[in-house]
Amino acid sequence: MDATPNIEDPINDKPMPLLEHLVELRRRLLYSMVAFLLMFAVSWYFARDIYAFLAAPLEGLLAQRPELQGAIIATGLTRPFLVYLKVAMFGGAFMGFPIFATQIWLFVAPGLYRSEKKALLPFLIATPVLFITGAAIAYYFVFPVAWKFFLSYFSGGGASGALAIKPQIDVNDYLGLVMKLLFAFGLTFEVPVLLTLLARVGIVSSKGLKRARRYAFVGMFVLAAILAPPDVYSQVALALLLVLLYEISIIVARFVEPKPVEA
Repeated sequence: MDATPNIEDPINDKPMPLLEHLVELRRRLLYSMVAFLLMFAVSWYFARDIYAFLAAPLEGLLAQRPELQGAIIATGLTRPFLVYLKVAMFGGAFMGFPIFATQIWLFVAPGLYRSEKKALLPFLIATPVLFITGAAIAYYFVFPVAWKFFLSYFSGGGASGALAIKPQIDVNDYLGLVMKLLFAFGLTFEVPVLLTLLARVGIVSSKGLKRARRYAFVGMFVLAAILAPPDVYSQVALALLLVLLYEISIIVARFVEPKPVEA
C-alpha cells in the first residue's frame, strides 16, 4: 500500500503506542459487556415471553397430535431457573449483536481512509440484517418441518397393538437445539459479508472463489451435517443456503475487488 498521504482521501488516525491501542480495545470490550448486560436485563424481564416464542413451533405441532399427550419437562428442581437464565443470556447476545458489531467498527474505523469507510459502512449495516434474516428462516421455515419430522416417530399406541412412544422433551435440550440452529443460520448469512470484505481488501478474488467452488460446496455440506439436526431436510436446507450465499458472494466480489492497475 502506498504510504504517501492522500489529501483527497484523508485518514483520521494518529500514531498511538501499543498500550493506547490496548486501552481503546478494552474500552470497546467494556462497552460491549455493558450492552450485553443491559440486553440481558431486558431479556430476563421478558424471559417467559421469549421462552414461549421459542417453544411455539413445537407447541403448535404437539397441539395437532393430542394422542401424544406430550409435554416439555424439566428434570431437576433448579432446571426452570437455569432455563430462563439461558433464555436471558441468549436474548442478550442476540439483541446485543448489532452493538457488538458497531464497537468493532469504532475500534477499526480510525485507521481507515475515508473511501475505505464508505466502502465498508454498507457491510456494517448489512451484518445485523443478514443475521436476523438467517435466524428468521430457521424459525419460520426449518423448525416446523424438522420438528414435524421428529414427532412423526412418536406414537400413542392404539389398535395396532404397538407400544406407545410418547414424547417427554427435556426443556434444556430443546432450547439448546433451538439456540444452536438460530445462531448457525444467522452466522451462515454472514458468509457474503465475510467473503466480500476479504475480496475488498484483496485477500480473495472472484476468480479464486470460482476455482475453489467445488471444495467449498463439499465443505458446506459437511458443515451443514454438523450444525443442522440429523434430519435430511434441515441439513440440505442449510447446505443449499450456504451454496446460494457463496454464489452471491462471487458476484458481489467481482464488483468490489481491487481492479488490476494497467501498465
